[in-house]
Amino acid sequence: MGRQHWKKIWVGSAGNMVEWFDWFVYASFATYFAGAFFPSGNPTAQLMNTAGIFAVGFFMRPVGGWLLGRVGDRKGRKAALTLTVTLMSASAILIAIAPTYAVAGYGGALVLLVARLLQGLSVGGEYAASATYLTEASDPSRRGFASSFQYVSMTAGQIVGLGLQIILQRTMSDSALHSYGWRIPFVVGALGAAVVFYLRRSMLETEVYEEDTSHAEERGTLRALWQHRREAFLVIALTMGGTVAYYTYTTYLTKYLSNSAGLSKETATLVSFTALIVFACLQPLAGALSDRIGRRPLLITFAVGSTFLTVPIMTLLKRAGSYWPALGLALLALVVVTGYTSINACVKAELFPTGVRALGVALPYAIANALFGGTAEYVALWFKKAGIESGFYWYVAGCAAVSLVVYVAMRETKDLDLARVRDRTDSSLTTAS
Repeated sequence: MGRQHWKKIWVGSAGNMVEWFDWFVYASFATYFAGAFFPSGNPTAQLMNTAGIFAVGFFMRPVGGWLLGRVGDRKGRKAALTLTVTLMSASAILIAIAPTYAVAGYGGALVLLVARLLQGLSVGGEYAASATYLTEASDPSRRGFASSFQYVSMTAGQIVGLGLQIILQRTMSDSALHSYGWRIPFVVGALGAAVVFYLRRSMLETEVYEEDTSHAEERGTLRALWQHRREAFLVIALTMGGTVAYYTYTTYLTKYLSNSAGLSKETATLVSFTALIVFACLQPLAGALSDRIGRRPLLITFAVGSTFLTVPIMTLLKRAGSYWPALGLALLALVVVTGYTSINACVKAELFPTGVRALGVALPYAIANALFGGTAEYVALWFKKAGIESGFYWYVAGCAAVSLVVYVAMRETKDLDLARVRDRTDSSLTTAS
């Protein structure tokens, strides 16, 4: 991979890291600010309220996927990536200055909701723009390796967020964190977004996009996407199991370890932090492996492991009791999830032609995340509140089983030429003329 390719990957990944830092610190700091925006009472109920707002952000992702996917296909990957980080910066600032329940009643929760809606718009487009950009910018024989940096950067954003949380936990009192300390990461996120905005203004467009000869008026349209509806539904189905498992073992893990397993918040945070560092390092290795043996073997391995290991892993995690057992189980879970996360970006991008690639990845992926990924934490807390927490374990395993069927039936995409993926819309227009 040449220097120019590495530059493209770096700029795309750096922005993705800041996007997901902001996205995930909401989840990781929710235990500190849940009581700030809602009346005092049951801590689980407060977390359910903040988790509900977290889920609302996911339901804006299809809108963001459509709007920003359209921008990415019509104006270029660079334009979409610059716009996403602008929206994310605005949302981080809103959360940082949101008034508490004691000051403005539910007005603070309303500001929090607006910020999450903006984040949903931003991330809805960021995933697809980043996945498309990283896949198109790489050498054809190393697309799996290059696109794996999407989850490296996503995970790096969460690692930085958790690292900041650990620092704040050790330098501030618990009361200070609940009072105002939770605002600090959102200020950091806004500043980071400003830096990435500057970087993305000078980023290079991908050659695949610049050389695309499809009809300009059809790029990024729902009409064009409808011509590839089979691939769109395939993206939803193959995302289902992966996104539920990913959010279970990343954003929800810290809360699960502290609320259900009985670990202290500090220990739970350290477990997640350590496990995610290893997880990030695994992504390029698995991506490179997919360039050799194909995407399907890794996806199938993930789905089989997640289907049969989720229930025992979650059951044992609840009884872990201390740092090392919890870390070992978390690492086992994340090794399994790597089969999905390391390559799902390039698999989805490889399914669509250039003129509809960003929208084709963005919209169906965002729909799947709204239905499954964004609600995973809320579903978990619902089962816990209902007194049948183990039901959530079976839910995660069931979602993985559905995706397993899809992985077994789908075609291999490793050797497809991105510039020659058949554009049915273009063909139909040519025939009509």
